[in-house]
Formats: sequence, structure tokens, C-alpha cells
Amino acid sequence: MNTEAKVGIFVLVCAAILLTTVYKVSNAQIRGARVSYRTYLRYAGGLVPGADVLFGGIKVGQVTAVRPDPQDPTRIEILLDVKQGTPLNAKSVAKLGSVTVVTSPVISISMGSNDAPRLPAGSEIASKETISLDDTERKIVALADSAQTLLESVRTDMNNLTGDARSLMANLNDATGKPNQQHLADILANADAMVARLSPKIDQIGDQAVKLTNDANGVMAKVGPAIDNVNATVSNANETITTIREPAQADLAEARKTLEQAQGLIVDLRAAWRAKDQDITYTLKNIRMATDNLNDLTESVKERPWSLVRIKQPKDRKVPATRTP
Repeated sequence: MNTEAKVGIFVLVCAAILLTTVYKVSNAQIRGARVSYRTYLRYAGGLVPGADVLFGGIKVGQVTAVRPDPQDPTRIEILLDVKQGTPLNAKSVAKLGSVTVVTSPVISISMGSNDAPRLPAGSEIASKETISLDDTERKIVALADSAQTLLESVRTDMNNLTGDARSLMANLNDATGKPNQQHLADILANADAMVARLSPKIDQIGDQAVKLTNDANGVMAKVGPAIDNVNATVSNANETITTIREPAQADLAEARKTLEQAQGLIVDLRAAWRAKDQDITYTLKNIRMATDNLNDLTESVKERPWSLVRIKQPKDRKVPATRTP
């Protein structure tokens, strides 16, 4: 081996060592500037380690591991390395997504809220499930089945509607046949004749209406001054009522006072009547007895008027004896 070959091999070895050193240093710097987090999903959708992690659509890290959760085998544990300083907070939500249709799946993290506390390193990021292709296919199949049922129903309804339309057309054909057309023509002819016959009367009614309107305008013109007089009379009546209101109110007050006094007098008379009720009853009995005695005396005088001047009843007169001839 000559000297040039040895120099070339030495240069290549030195370049390889330099590149390895640069790679190691860069990788160590990158790893030292990242923070680990984890999240859990029910469906990973082909996610593999090395997939991008997006925060608000910006690439901030990579997926480091995708594996079944040792604590719960029904979900997938996803480990993430995110750039230090990424403002992940308690309101941030991770979900499976993709930038375009043909790209590999990524982990997309929402920005959350500025007021929410920041997540410490190693903590869990809340997750939200996405619809898988299998679920989408099942929904499409169910939608297709329901669409088929709907089409059958629409077909049945269309058949019924077609039958109804045919019945309607048949009825219209019957209604628009020659007999009905002739009958309609006769009705229109009669209507035209009636309009021609009533046209002069309608004109006369219109002239009378115009005349009546003119007469009504004249009456309103004559009634206008009377209405003004009525308004003046009403105004005078209002003034008169206003003038006599206060004296009338005073008279009503006096009348009310008199009524109150009369009520007091009635109350006093009622009390006096109750107090003298027994005396009046006794007096009435005496008056009744005196009246009875007076009636008896009157009857006695009528029957024996001589009792007023004699104490004893006079003897009856003897019948004179008859003489014999």
C-alpha cells in the first residue's frame, strides 16, 4: 500500500469519526431539550413510533412508543417526546389524526386554554377517540340499508301517488268533457246576457249613489253649525255644572248631616218605644176594656132607653076591658 492510499484511508476514518461525533452531540442536545408525556386511545389506527406530534398543527415532537396498556389491555398507551417549552395544559386534548388523506397518522394535540394549569413532565394528556375505518364502514352499511328501506318506501308512495294522479286525470277528463264544456258555455252566455241586461240598472244605481253622496255632503255642511252649537251648549253645560258643583256638594253635606241626625232620632225613638212598651200595652188593655164597657152601655141604652131616667122598669099597662053592648 502506498502513502497516498494510507492518507486517504486516514482522512476517511477521521471524517467518519467527526460525523459520528456530530451526530451523537446533536442527538444528545435534541433529547435533552424534549419532555416525555403519555396518552391513551382505544384505536391507534396504524400509529407507529417516530410519528409526528402536532400541537395546534405545529410539529413539536415524535411518538416514542405505541403499545397495549399493561394496566388496561382494552386501550393503547402512547408515549410522546415533546419539545421543552410547549404549552401543554390541562385543557389540551390528544387525538389520532392526519395532515392529509395519504399521509401516515399523527398525534394531534389541541391548544386547550391559556387559563388552565400547565402539564408537568411525564403526566397524562387527555384524549379523544376518533372514528375508525371499521366504524365508518359499519355506519355506511347501515346508512345504505336505511337508504334501501327509504327507497322502497318512496317507491310504494310513488306508486300510490301515481294511482291517485291517474284517478285525478280521469276525473278531470270527465269534468272537461263535451257535455260539461257545453254546460259551462251556456253558463257564460247567461252571465253575459245578465250583465248586459243589468248594466243600465247598475249605471242608474251608480248615479243615485253619487247623488246621495252629494246630498249627504250638503247635509253635513248644514249640520256643521248645529254641531258647533251643540259643542258650545255642552261647554256651557260643563261650566254650569262646574259652577253649581260646590253648592250642590255643600247641600249634599247638609243633607247627609240631616240624615245622620234623623238616624240618631230614630234610634232614640226606638229605645224609648222599647222602654215604654209595657206601659203602652197596659194602657191599650184598659182602653180595650173601656171600649167594651162603652159598647155594652150603648147596647143597653138602645134596648132600655128608660134606664137613663128610671131605675126600675115600669109596669106593663093592662089591656082595657071590652064593653058588652
